[in-house]
Amino acid sequence: MDGGSESGERIHDEEKHLDASAESQHSAQDDPAASELNLRSIGVLCAGSLGLFVTVGFMNAYGVFQQYYTAHYLPDESNFQISWIGSFASFILFAFAAPAGFLTDRVGPTVPIAIGSVLEIFAVMMISLSKKYYQFFLSQGVLLGIGMSMVAIPVTVVIPMHFKKHRALAQGFTIAGSSLGGVIWPIALDQLLNKDGISFGWSLRIVGFIMLPLCAVVILCTQKPAAKKDPSETQGQAKPKEKTKKDLSCLKHPSYILLCLGLAFSFFGFFTPLFYVSTYGVSLGISESTSFYLLSALNAASLFGRILPGLVADKLGPFNVLFCASIGSAIVTFCWTAATSLAGLIVWSIAYGFISGAILSLQLVCATTLTTDESHGAGVGIVMASVSLTGLFGTPIAGELVKSGYLALSCFAAATLLVGGVLLGLARLAKDRRLFVKV
Repeated sequence: MDGGSESGERIHDEEKHLDASAESQHSAQDDPAASELNLRSIGVLCAGSLGLFVTVGFMNAYGVFQQYYTAHYLPDESNFQISWIGSFASFILFAFAAPAGFLTDRVGPTVPIAIGSVLEIFAVMMISLSKKYYQFFLSQGVLLGIGMSMVAIPVTVVIPMHFKKHRALAQGFTIAGSSLGGVIWPIALDQLLNKDGISFGWSLRIVGFIMLPLCAVVILCTQKPAAKKDPSETQGQAKPKEKTKKDLSCLKHPSYILLCLGLAFSFFGFFTPLFYVSTYGVSLGISESTSFYLLSALNAASLFGRILPGLVADKLGPFNVLFCASIGSAIVTFCWTAATSLAGLIVWSIAYGFISGAILSLQLVCATTLTTDESHGAGVGIVMASVSLTGLFGTPIAGELVKSGYLALSCFAAATLLVGGVLLGLARLAKDRRLFVKV
């Protein structure tokens, strides 16, 4: 009898131990922070940052091309006409965001990234062969924009699938890759074009050869999270897979609509400093070579402005930080022409780069907080498509305003950022009307 009771107690204790271990394992799987950092997610995070380095980062360096084309390659064209090349590239990048997002939802990130990488490298090689305005427009404005979109959108869509608790920080780290590109690409192009005596054509070919292995790494490392096994399958009970219909009702929510409108107005003026800070420096008597570094300083500050606000947004809420970033960017842009010396312009570039950096990183975080995992691609794609037209027309309008002076240019950019900030504030209130809460 005693032996039987002891064995019974032993069995009972083992069952309790197994239940406790199973419960702890289940809670660990349910805790997003416990499963966020692994080899796959870290690889995806690095690949995402690298993907934006070779796409949006290269586009952020268009201020170098704006100044170089004006002074050397297309001297007969106005600032207005030359700016259309860069603005149309950004338009195509955002306009193709929705198709790229839907394609990523359907077939995964590998296929669109591979297609985009081929198109982008081919476009860079075509830019190196271009001689006339229409050739630059087709290669750099159209083909390059399509390739960049097919790479940039999938990598940003996959990030929130791996990170839940620290989504804003992870997205900020990813978007920081574009700022790093905005730092390195202008310096590299300046050294190739103005210091080493390499022709424009070979400078672009070198850029293409640099992009080739980087894009290969992005293709290999960008993956969706591993599918979780159903417990019934481990017990040998095969469960038929049911097709789940994607819930897109969130795209009709007032907060999502106001988010799209607010970002659209903000992007009317967002890219203006990136395009014209170098030309403004030249207008003050600063050398062309030194003016290139103003763009690098702006993007270097934006690197930190995209990571640190992400850390704050995880604590205070992405909508709150995005609203403050847009209003702060408007205030700094109103002060643009107050910088009349090299030192003042460097300080202004750093201030604008840091404060505006959160707009690009947190727009995607806000979009993914309003959508489900199955509709992240559609949500991100539509948000970015909503800014395509304003990104297209903003910088050419700024190019015309330059004829009236840089004060008119700064007021236009600042006013649009201010209106966008107000609409983003309304989007935040539409999500939660309480003022002092994490949203």
